[in-house]
Amino acid sequence: MYLDRFRLDKDLAVITGGGRGIGLATAEAIGDAGARLVIIEANEAVGKEGHAHLKAKGYDVELFQGDVTSSTRMTEIADELAARGSAATILVNNAGIGESGVPSEAVTDEQWLRMMDVNVNGVFWCSRAFGRHMVAARHGAIVNVGSMSGTIANRPQPQTPYNVSKAAVHHITRSMAAEWAQYKVRINAVAPTYIETPMVHANPLNKDRIPGWLADTPMGRMGQVHEVASAILFLASDAASLMTGAVMPVDGGYICW
Repeated sequence: MYLDRFRLDKDLAVITGGGRGIGLATAEAIGDAGARLVIIEANEAVGKEGHAHLKAKGYDVELFQGDVTSSTRMTEIADELAARGSAATILVNNAGIGESGVPSEAVTDEQWLRMMDVNVNGVFWCSRAFGRHMVAARHGAIVNVGSMSGTIANRPQPQTPYNVSKAAVHHITRSMAAEWAQYKVRINAVAPTYIETPMVHANPLNKDRIPGWLADTPMGRMGQVHEVASAILFLASDAASLMTGAVMPVDGGYICW
C-alpha cells in the first residue's frame, strides 16, 4: 500500500532545466516511478544530451526547447500538451541560475534583473501556464526548487540577488499553495544545500569556499543530485498527499546552526 503511493504511472511530469544536474536526476526519479516525462531546456545542446540520456535508460520522454523567462513559450508548451489530451499533472520548477561573489553595492541592474527573471519570473510563468490546466482538472502537484539560501544568508560569498530570488520562490510556493488547495493542486518546494552539480563546480572560486561550507554543515558534506531528486519525487507523489505550502530542507542540517 505505502510503496504504491509513490507510483506515478498515470502522470505526465514536466521538468524545467531537465537536461542536467538536479533536473536530470529528478527526471530519472520521476521516470522510475512510472511517469511520462517532458523536459524543457533553454540550451538546445544540453536538452538533447539530457533527452538522449533518458531515452537510453528507457524512459518515455519528450524534449521541448524553451526559456522559462518567456511566458509566451511556457504557455505554448502547456497548451500544446493539453490539446493532445495529456496536460501535465506534475510540474517541477527546477530551471534556475546562481551567481555569487558580487557584493550588493557592486551588483548591476542587469545582474539583478536577470536573476529575478529566471529564478522568480520563470517559476511563476511556468506555474501559471501549467497550473491553469491542473486547476481546471482539479488535480496536480507542483514542486519548486528553492534553496536554503532563501532562509539564510550564505558565507563567505556575498549573493544577495540569489538569496532574495530563492526567498521569493519559497513565498510563491506558500501563496499559490494556499490559493490552489481548493482545486486539489498541491504546491511544495525543496530547499537544498550546496549540491555537487556542474553549476557549482564551474565557478573556480568555489574551490576555496567549499571547506568553509562543509564546516557550517552538521553532516559535513555537500549533497548529491539524487538526494534532492528523491525529495522531489516524494513531494510530487501521493505519499505527500497532506502536504502543501511546505518548504522542505534538504541541506545536511545547514539551517540548524
